[in-house]
Amino acid sequence: MSEPSPPSPPARRRVRCPACGGPAWYDVDNPWRPFCSERCRTHDLGAWASESYRVDAPAAPDDGDESTPPLH
Repeated sequence: MSEPSPPSPPARRRVRCPACGGPAWYDVDNPWRPFCSERCRTHDLGAWASESYRVDAPAAPDDGDESTPPLH
């Protein structure tokens, strides 16, 4: 019996950088993936840290809202 061949490495994929929209390699050789550079990665991290990215949440009901019965 012959030995099974080792699995081939995954194909390199080229994706759009989420920060600048430029091309980026989505590959283990790219330490900033999915970003194209350290600059884009740091820019995105700064946006998260400054809370520039937000998800809108529905407004909480007022305490005096009579349409919902009180919970006991």
